[in-house]
Amino acid sequence: MHHPEKVAILVGGGPAPGINSVISAAAIRCALEGVEVLGVQDGFAWLMDGDIEHVHELSIDDVSRIHFRGGSHLGTSRANPTKNPAHLENTVLSLLRMNVTMLITIGGDDTAFSAMKLAEKADGRIRVVHVPKTIDNDLDLPPHVDTFGYQTARHLGVGIVQNLMVDARTTSRWYFVIAMGRTAGHLALGIGKAVGATLTLIPEEFGSGTTKLKTVVDTLAGAIIKRLSYGRREGVAIIAEGLVLNLDPADLTALEAVERDAHGHVRIAEVNIGEILKQQVTKRLREFGLNATIVEKNIGYELRCADPIPFDMEYSRDLGYAAAKFVLSGGNAAMVSMQGGRFVPIDFTSLIDAKTGRTRVRRVDIHSEHYAIGRSYMIRLKREDFQDAHETAKLAATCGVSLEKFRDEFEYLMAQEPARLKLDADKHGFVEDEAMGETHVHM
Repeated sequence: MHHPEKVAILVGGGPAPGINSVISAAAIRCALEGVEVLGVQDGFAWLMDGDIEHVHELSIDDVSRIHFRGGSHLGTSRANPTKNPAHLENTVLSLLRMNVTMLITIGGDDTAFSAMKLAEKADGRIRVVHVPKTIDNDLDLPPHVDTFGYQTARHLGVGIVQNLMVDARTTSRWYFVIAMGRTAGHLALGIGKAVGATLTLIPEEFGSGTTKLKTVVDTLAGAIIKRLSYGRREGVAIIAEGLVLNLDPADLTALEAVERDAHGHVRIAEVNIGEILKQQVTKRLREFGLNATIVEKNIGYELRCADPIPFDMEYSRDLGYAAAKFVLSGGNAAMVSMQGGRFVPIDFTSLIDAKTGRTRVRRVDIHSEHYAIGRSYMIRLKREDFQDAHETAKLAATCGVSLEKFRDEFEYLMAQEPARLKLDADKHGFVEDEAMGETHVHM
């Protein structure tokens, strides 16, 4: 017996501005083509247990104006059907019991992986397409393509940090602002560059290995010392929360006791990295007889369910439309993207990291001009500070120590500073030059 085509839509992972725009555009396009649309509540949470009661039909009237709003019309969850083969089987069977022939998933890298495994398990019985969503901007898309929700989160984050910068200047204090970003520093860097924060710290700059807490503490303490040497007692540091995952567990004894989510990730919110850094930096400065008023501020949950700005509103509607048209036309097992104004499907298999077997994560390229320009405006200890005897003397005097002592305490940080860039006129571009203490641009 032939059943008419039916599409289901679900949302996984953390919220991001623009989710409702995707739901609305996809549901309207499917309905206009005569296909019934089902909204699945709370991601995979119910389906993986064989529960099909938390599903309802989505009509055009239901979704025609939800694109203005943040949050998720269908809720969301981090339920992971791939950890248990029975849960993956239940998810497929639940969809088949509802006569679903097509599934549109909306989410980040974990939801993309679940969608890929679901498509494999369904083996053509259900066509699956994924719409990439995360304010972390870390899905494996081309460098110039943002994930939806990122620009809204950055926009609102900049507004918050602007106010904190005024408060810092008014009250002569430092703010350590913790921004979301589990494994990549795109959001922190995007906010920091746009607002002109004193400095921004992201996981990528400390390499892929274990990072000592002391290195991060000295980077922040060094920035405060340098700022003091200019006669300024205030500043704002933007810090990506993902730094927690790189820190040596021996330096964070509580880390092992921290709760993990269904995908095995440390719940970063359980580790108060802002408070830890505030205490450790304050302690470090006191070793030199220096005091600084430091306030830690976490911005993340305020950004995730905000109403989307026009960019994300339009962008996510395009993605929703493209996802619907792709799956309605027989497409399967791909992630949708808009590149240069054109729809480009990305096959699920191309998203997998051969080493980990998981979806690849896009990290900040610290050797790019994008990062180098941002870093060049930061107030932090740099190579040229140790190459210029006058600057070194000024910094040492601020700490009340000898030049040799100051070098012993902080010069080791320079080993992790990326090579500076200079403009190569012949190649019409920037090139790395380890010998350069500055970024040189000759026009």
